[in-house]
Amino acid sequence: MNRRFAGFVVGAMILGVLTGWVCNRYLAPDQRGQAVAGLSLITDVFLRLIKMIIAPLVLTTLVVGVGHMENAAAVGRVGAKTLGWFLAASIVSLLLGVVMVEWLQPGAGITLHALGVSHLAAAPAAEPFSLAEFVAHLVPTSIFDAMARNEILQIVIFALFVGTAVSMLEDKAPQVMQLAEQAAAIMLKVTDMVMKLAPAAIFASLASTVAAQGLPILITYAKFVGGFYLSIGMLWALLFAAAFAVVGRRAGLLFGAIREPVLIAFSTASSEAAFPKVLAALPTVGVSRRIAAFVLPLGYSFNLDGSMMYCTFATLFILQAHGVHLDASRLVAMLFLLLVTSKGIAGIPRAALIIIMATLSFLGLPENWIVLVLAVDHLLDMGRSGTNIIGNSVAAAVVSRWEGALDEPEPAIVIIHEH
Repeated sequence: MNRRFAGFVVGAMILGVLTGWVCNRYLAPDQRGQAVAGLSLITDVFLRLIKMIIAPLVLTTLVVGVGHMENAAAVGRVGAKTLGWFLAASIVSLLLGVVMVEWLQPGAGITLHALGVSHLAAAPAAEPFSLAEFVAHLVPTSIFDAMARNEILQIVIFALFVGTAVSMLEDKAPQVMQLAEQAAAIMLKVTDMVMKLAPAAIFASLASTVAAQGLPILITYAKFVGGFYLSIGMLWALLFAAAFAVVGRRAGLLFGAIREPVLIAFSTASSEAAFPKVLAALPTVGVSRRIAAFVLPLGYSFNLDGSMMYCTFATLFILQAHGVHLDASRLVAMLFLLLVTSKGIAGIPRAALIIIMATLSFLGLPENWIVLVLAVDHLLDMGRSGTNIIGNSVAAAVVSRWEGALDEPEPAIVIIHEH
């Protein structure tokens, strides 16, 4: 069934590109706009269904995962290991982005007029990073408000408090834990139902993108897009090597198990769309359920490896295109800013663009230079979304191994029905 579903996903991707090309080439502009709007509606419905699932799924699985830990010390130990891995992975992603963009020089000698930057869409509004706003965004005033707005980080904070409190009780609050486990099982079953619609959403997403922009945009930006995906491929290789170094041959099984979630994230350009699938897939390769339920939600806020690399790569591409060179001190300051701000606006739509704009402002450069990458941002978002899934999956496996909780793989049928 998994192989068949992966085949449907790949088929949907190919058919989506072909359909988008036909629409772009043979439809009149007004007809093309109607086609793009109709196709985008399908993708929007699917992403709304995913967002409907995310909050209750994160809350219940994290409460269960943390509640089953021995005590508060275990929660702190796992949290410290998880955040340590996230920090290391973020730094590696940033530095690899710098090395690759300096080596490939995708923006050197580029003709800005050839990219038609004057005809691109308006850039999103950027706000300066504020520590006070980050702290306020971190702690919820109401769990119901956080769930209504799908504030994953705030839900994680609340669930950590509840799960830790449960783990500290002598009887472990069996009725509450049973309720949380049953709710998690229900949400995973709902996830299974929603994911059956994924191929349709993938087809619509790619078709609407190609119909709106056409295939020539890939040729115009070939060096930038190609260089970024080469860099992403190298990051994947590093993540696989890290996984192999820690979990051994299980790394191959891990990458096989997350193939479908990565395809879903790549095709829809949404890491959220793949979250339920990843959460269900990791136990099939022996990653502890409680560790996966703890690491993955945190990873969606603190471990966006693909997005980190993109921010570095795209920022330096923009500077190269405009003939701006950073000295060592300003480059280090830029990397530190990216490391901090990427943790502060997790969950915001098109967050990577906002981070890049904030970085340009920090460097004293015009924010509207962001228009240089807007035309292909969606195509690159696909790559960084898939990479985020791989990075968080590797983190869950590594932390599980460090905790001695990398068990024998569970049969796939257990994904939905056991906890």
